[in-house]
Amino acid sequence: MGGGIELDTVLRFVDIAVDALSEAREEIDALNVYPVPDGDTGTNMYLTIAAARDAMREVPGAPRRAALAAFSRGALLGARGNSGVILSEMLGAIARRISAATDEDRNAEVMAQAFQQATEASYAAVGEPVEGTMLTVARAASEAAVTAAKDPASRSGDVLRAAGAAAREALGHTPEQLEVLARAGVVDAGGRGICVLLDAAETVLTGKRPVPVTQPLGQHQIPVPQLTPAGAGDLSSEGPSYEVMYLLDTQDGEIPPLRARLGELGDSVVVVGGDGLWNVHVHVDDVGAAIEAGLAVGRPHRIRVTHFAEQVAAAADGTAEAGSARVGRTVIAVAAGPGLAELFAGAGAVVVEGGPGRRPSAGQLLEAITECGAREIVILPNDHDSVRAARVAASTAETDGHGHGHGHGLRISVIPTEAQVQGLAAIAVHEPGRAFDHDVTEMTATARHVKHGAVTIAVKEAMTSAGPCQEGDVLGVIAGDFVVIGDELGQVALDVLTRLLASGGELVTLVKGADAGDIAERAAAWVEEQHPHVDVVVYDGGQERYPLLLSVE
Repeated sequence: MGGGIELDTVLRFVDIAVDALSEAREEIDALNVYPVPDGDTGTNMYLTIAAARDAMREVPGAPRRAALAAFSRGALLGARGNSGVILSEMLGAIARRISAATDEDRNAEVMAQAFQQATEASYAAVGEPVEGTMLTVARAASEAAVTAAKDPASRSGDVLRAAGAAAREALGHTPEQLEVLARAGVVDAGGRGICVLLDAAETVLTGKRPVPVTQPLGQHQIPVPQLTPAGAGDLSSEGPSYEVMYLLDTQDGEIPPLRARLGELGDSVVVVGGDGLWNVHVHVDDVGAAIEAGLAVGRPHRIRVTHFAEQVAAAADGTAEAGSARVGRTVIAVAAGPGLAELFAGAGAVVVEGGPGRRPSAGQLLEAITECGAREIVILPNDHDSVRAARVAASTAETDGHGHGHGHGLRISVIPTEAQVQGLAAIAVHEPGRAFDHDVTEMTATARHVKHGAVTIAVKEAMTSAGPCQEGDVLGVIAGDFVVIGDELGQVALDVLTRLLASGGELVTLVKGADAGDIAERAAAWVEEQHPHVDVVVYDGGQERYPLLLSVE
């Protein structure tokens, strides 16, 4: 196969890394410093590397370069949320350096350069880098790796040991760099994920488990996951034939037995969600049994089954989406609840499901781009953490389109909407008949002028910009910042509205969530009484975790 790092080693690393992040996922999610229930850093990083692993397994027996290219693309398309997109950039850079290695290269130097390029790629992926995050931890690891590789006698294991130790130390210092971490008494979640991945790499190359972190880092005890080396059977290409995905309405208590049952049927089990709605993913040979497992505990819907052999064949001949010329203009909107999905669909958009805990991957957004058949596409991510994944999907579609010849002239614009209500305002002024640039400009300007807020319930004690909150407190949010802490939904909603209307406005939009009670109606009545010249519209959004979303235009 030539020199360089063996493909078998990479495969073993990926398997152990997926297992390690699977074990550490909930612990990393719990490091989320904000009191709102959508801190899914661990889950997003896990799903990203699991997607890279799956993509690599879909090309069994492929030469090193092709396998690593599949790995990079899998990570990119599996990326969810900011942490997942940054991780996918890192993994892609590492794969490219390993892929380019020759017989003359020392493995220790290749590994150090791979880390260095991964750090550069991650900083480049973020518009305004913030220290005290996964970027800082990655940089510390790469600097230590480069130093270790300067010793001519050093081997890959030495480089990884140095990188892992430096990453753990940098992780311990993150609360000194970010005040929000210090206030919460935790280390950075994304940085913790990087440490887990480096620990997995160290395990593969040295056979030794990394030293556990015994002292608490901040007030949060951080164990190093106990890694179980992947068995040889895990590396075979004789994996399950089908990917089964569905949404499941069920009681949260039914999930542990469901996970266990799916684990008996197949592998790559991912069940994420909460509050009665779960996203289920498994690779199996018996499709019926996987769906029956869901039926036994609740109501599966939006069921999707993919046959891997067909997927690989389609990818190999490049005809997956070819054949029909693209025409017209389409808006793709990410919706955080069933009512919101109906609103966007009613306005003519192709809807991709999203929201806290269910953020769409770049691959899901790419699929929507591919399947909609339009030549001009506007994407509304409607969530701060999904903007980057949407941009990855757009640039991938444009690149792929030119590569296969069927995407010629494809134009995609991502409008960086950070809230559902911004997306609703943008699609309200969408005009398919006018010039694409003009349409995008109008939609962008409208979204930008929307003042948006929300009301939610704290899921844990935390220090916020509005002061300390306890679990169960009602939180008022404006443009992503906590501005009010109270104990009654209706009163907090009025506080947020008062602030949003302080600088005037002509239209108030209220989107009520799944557990809203009469909060939206009370807020609407208040606006009509206090601001008789302001129009009010109330929608039933059905979104979880946020009883009320608000905007003022």
